Amino acid sequence: MAQLVKGETGDWEIVIGMEVHAQVTANSKLFSGASAEFGAAPNSQVSMVDAAMPGMLPVLNEHCVYQAVRTGLGLNSKINHTSVFERKNYFYPDLPQGYQISQYLHPIVGEGKIEIDLPDGTTKEIGITRLHLEQDAGKSLHDQHPTKSFVDLNRSGCALMEIVSEPDIRGPDEAAAYLSKLRMILRYLGTCDGNMEEGSMRADVNISVRKPGGELGTRAEIKNVNSVKAVQQAIDYEVERQIDILESGGTVVQETRLWDPNKNETRSMRSKEEAHDYRYFPDPDLLPLVLEQDYIDKVANDLPELPDQKKHRFMEEFGLSLYDASVIIAESMRADYYEDVTKGRDPKIAANWVINELLGLLNKNDKDIAETPISASQLGGLIDLIADNTISGKIAKDVFAEMFKTSKDAAAIVEEKGLKQVTDTGEIESVIDKVLADNPDNVAAYKGGKDKLFGFFVGQVMKETGGKANPAMVNEILKKKLS
Repeated sequence: MAQLVKGETGDWEIVIGMEVHAQVTANSKLFSGASAEFGAAPNSQVSMVDAAMPGMLPVLNEHCVYQAVRTGLGLNSKINHTSVFERKNYFYPDLPQGYQISQYLHPIVGEGKIEIDLPDGTTKEIGITRLHLEQDAGKSLHDQHPTKSFVDLNRSGCALMEIVSEPDIRGPDEAAAYLSKLRMILRYLGTCDGNMEEGSMRADVNISVRKPGGELGTRAEIKNVNSVKAVQQAIDYEVERQIDILESGGTVVQETRLWDPNKNETRSMRSKEEAHDYRYFPDPDLLPLVLEQDYIDKVANDLPELPDQKKHRFMEEFGLSLYDASVIIAESMRADYYEDVTKGRDPKIAANWVINELLGLLNKNDKDIAETPISASQLGGLIDLIADNTISGKIAKDVFAEMFKTSKDAAAIVEEKGLKQVTDTGEIESVIDKVLADNPDNVAAYKGGKDKLFGFFVGQVMKETGGKANPAMVNEILKKKLS
């Protein structure tokens, strides 16, 4: 369903396509043996090839090819048997060669599609146009000196996968869902760590507006946006800017813009180049890359279960809602944890404890599932104590909080603090008799038709037993006594 934006002249439709640059998880760069690790001292990871010294020849990193094919298969895309590396010519201080080795007409991965999950509980398919391999440029540093800019070439030559979507995205929510799902798939595959704050995943967002169902409008490209939230904010701002221009009789210029997170606005950077401006031609130092079907099949056989496969399996096998399944599969470690908890237990109860209690407390303490102080088997043990009536659901929450603090087993905490549920009917009955004897007026009022007082009696019994009486038994015995 297209998201329409109201303007002064009626509704406008947003059209978005994204180019996501994902740094390949690899020890060395795309065409050299220099380290690709993040965070080293400037210019400490630069080979002669990365610095474009005369006579240096690129040598393709086989692992980066494997990672690109793996990603293409994870995006349900066609793997091209022949792809060609080309030179994309442009001049910039942090591009030592004066060109970038990339792919254009013959990329390694062709068309595909991914499924995104939207906030309203629906799903939508977004087309992938292609994925190509290219080398990253260096980085210009403008904040090290009052009058000079410095260049750090550590990033120069690192392997990037540029993943280009079809213009199928229709608003900020869909853009956020697309980027989140893409990052999730890359992390499941282990082909990119998806750390947008470290720059290992960056999005170029192409945005245009049109009258519903009309011809595509002129697009502006917002470069290097580095968080899901920033993508949403940039779209909101840019859509409003373009609608204002069009409604006041102006023309949207095709250009590249930057997102300024401090001012919450996009700013013009340069007029947008077309492909012919880059004068692409095949790199004479690199032969076409030819992949045999056997090789592609081997990579395909090695793929893990991907997020959407897992999501649909959890919904079918465990009866989870789309929302619960989507939350659980957001990280592969989270999904594995849930599967361990649910072994031999009610899957919906397990999902509630993982999503509402565990993830709630982890978020509150700014931790992720890898740092959980409660193991899957410990959480399973707590659920077992509720199932066999050792403790009530209410006491379980207190036990859980203690487990989170101490990493102790639920059974040990229950024993230590004497929290076992009272299931002895005789004991519960005597407490109920005492409560009824202490509250004769309320008993009379209840029998006179004030049914709501039943909750009062239950509360009094729970108070007398320190919350340990089995609630189902309390209800049953109370009903008999009061009738």
